[in-house]
Amino acid sequence: MHGATGRALLPRLAASALLAVTACVMTAVSAHAEDVRLELPRPTGQYPVGRDTLHLVDKERKDPWVPEAGPRQLMVSMYYPAQSATGVSSPYLTLEEATSLLRRKVPGATLSPETVAATRTHAHTGARPKKGRFPLVVLSPGLGLPRASLTFLGEDLASRGYVVALVDHAYESSGTTFPDGRTLTCAPVCDKPKPPEGGLAAITKSRTKDISFVVDELTDRRPAWKNALMINPKRIGMAGHSLGGDAAAATMAADERIRAGANLDGTFHPTVPADSLGDRAFLLLGSQADHIPGKDHTWDGSWPNMGGWKRWLTVARTDHTSFTDLSILQKEAGLSGPDALSPQRSLEITRAYVGAFFDLHLKGRKQPLLTAPSPANPEVAFHTP
Repeated sequence: MHGATGRALLPRLAASALLAVTACVMTAVSAHAEDVRLELPRPTGQYPVGRDTLHLVDKERKDPWVPEAGPRQLMVSMYYPAQSATGVSSPYLTLEEATSLLRRKVPGATLSPETVAATRTHAHTGARPKKGRFPLVVLSPGLGLPRASLTFLGEDLASRGYVVALVDHAYESSGTTFPDGRTLTCAPVCDKPKPPEGGLAAITKSRTKDISFVVDELTDRRPAWKNALMINPKRIGMAGHSLGGDAAAATMAADERIRAGANLDGTFHPTVPADSLGDRAFLLLGSQADHIPGKDHTWDGSWPNMGGWKRWLTVARTDHTSFTDLSILQKEAGLSGPDALSPQRSLEITRAYVGAFFDLHLKGRKQPLLTAPSPANPEVAFHTP
């Protein structure tokens, strides 16, 4: 190789070498991504957990977002205390749901939809239910998130002796797969240039109807769930993340059967009206970055309007997704901040305080964890504005 010809070939060889190195790196990254095995934290309660899936159709109500679709349809995961951990491990997401979740909520992640769909859960489909009657807790996810985003909480509450109804609100989730194979996304709500008429408050109002319908279906004389006799209809609570937390307060205002509610890092749309909750209990649990007094005017304005037992707690080094399963995906995808609380810790704290809240108000068990700051949980701050 001599003269101009040799010099002209050098950049080509360098480029070829660079491409070869890049290919090796990408292959290694891809191999790593395929080797990843995601797992939710194990439940902390004494009972194994069973799971059933319900497809509910409200024939008295058209779908509010796509009226031409016909009656409002909901998918609900039912978690319950089981006699033993028998049966098939419950799947986390369908492949279509996982694909849509990654595209909408974790863009650019090296995780494959197959990896996310195969996230290990700790509930078992077909597990025999524990004998007895248990309080019911309804869970509602954030706007644009699937019901699976609160699996960590649903499984844990069931292991502590609750029946849990985890609701997917059609067209408000990144992806909801129905029994006929269709996967509906939140495109009709999320992808429009303007929010629905009435804004986010209209979505919250629709959710109150969803939840009351689900409670009806679970507690009527001819319930939609085969294990409905496990439910104590006089002890019902609700918790939700983001817009689901807003819906918890709104549903309590509209449905007196909900005895206690919890909002996980959600802004209210609008501020909780005075006396709308009566003397029923409510828990505010959010990030210190966004929900200390003075940060969210809807929390500031709602606090004095809550006339019953109440707590306002914030968790340091958390963000909006820290109270959901999505924190695990974001951590694995390298999207968490360097100082962020680990998903294991943020989910542990969420489970502990939400579980204690319902143990106090649905089971009548004293909970020192809710009376004052705990040295074991220095990240959690109590606020009394």
